[in-house]
Parts: sequence; C-alpha cells; structure tokens
Amino acid sequence: MLVNLGAFGWRRFAMTHVGGLRLHLQRVLRAPRSVVFRALTEPQELAKWWGPDGFTIPSVESDLRPGGRYRIAMQPPEGDLFYLVGEFVEVDPLERLSYTFRWEDPDPEDRETVVTLSLRDIGGTRAELVISQGDFATVGRQALHEEGWTQSLNKLEELVSSA
Repeated sequence: MLVNLGAFGWRRFAMTHVGGLRLHLQRVLRAPRSVVFRALTEPQELAKWWGPDGFTIPSVESDLRPGGRYRIAMQPPEGDLFYLVGEFVEVDPLERLSYTFRWEDPDPEDRETVVTLSLRDIGGTRAELVISQGDFATVGRQALHEEGWTQSLNKLEELVSSA
C-alpha cells in the first residue's frame, strides 16, 4: 500500500506471505544515502533512533563486516534491560546491509530472522530505504516487529532530516 504523508513524502507499507511470514517496509528519507547509511551503521548514531518509542539504547557493540557480530542493549521504559544480537551477512556501503536478528533469551514464539536494508539515491538529497525481515514464527511476532520498525523509522527520519 502506497501512502502519501504530505511533507513527509510517500511511504510504502506492505506485508507479504510468500514463503513465510515476512515484513517489508519502505521509506523515503530527506537525506543523502551517505547520511542514512551512517545512521544505520555507526553505534553512536544507531543508539539515537533504534527501538520503539520510549526505549533507550545504553550500548551498541558492532564489528561491521561480513561475519562480524553486533549486540544492542535495549532498555524499555519499564522493565529489564535486554539484548538484540546477530551477525552481519552482507555489508555493501551506501547500498545494502544484511544481518541476522535474534533476541538473547528469546520469547518461545521468536526465531532468528534476517534483516536486509537497501538504500537508493533519489535525486541526491533523498534516499529510499527498503527493509525486509523474515521469516517470522507467528503473525503476532511479525506485527510486533512491524510496530517496532515503524516507530524506529519515525525517529530515524527525524534524525537524518536534521543532519
């Protein structure tokens, strides 16, 4: 579904079910690809926008290379600190980033998924970001990730448009 959000541009929201439960989100950001890629990959920048509303990111460890690992500490507004971990599968600066995604101490309905972030220049001052993630074990977990990504992308959009 393509939605016109006025000054925020067009956004595509879709969920596909080909070969499993997958999530597909698309955003046009008001920043060059280089600024967006930096926000996606530099720990201090990632910590500014990552996570659902109200969450803080006390630490990000990242070895940004294929086979390198990452670990993100996430603190909800109420509750205990928890961690997201994974391994980078593909790192193609300014174009594509792919990594595994799993929670330390996962919920029984969780499974490791693969996230792929693709970037494309739109006129040099805007970038299209496409996120694909899957396969999810349940529709509920897919919806939880969709909500988290949507809130995170809202913060990312604000961060990069002010850079």
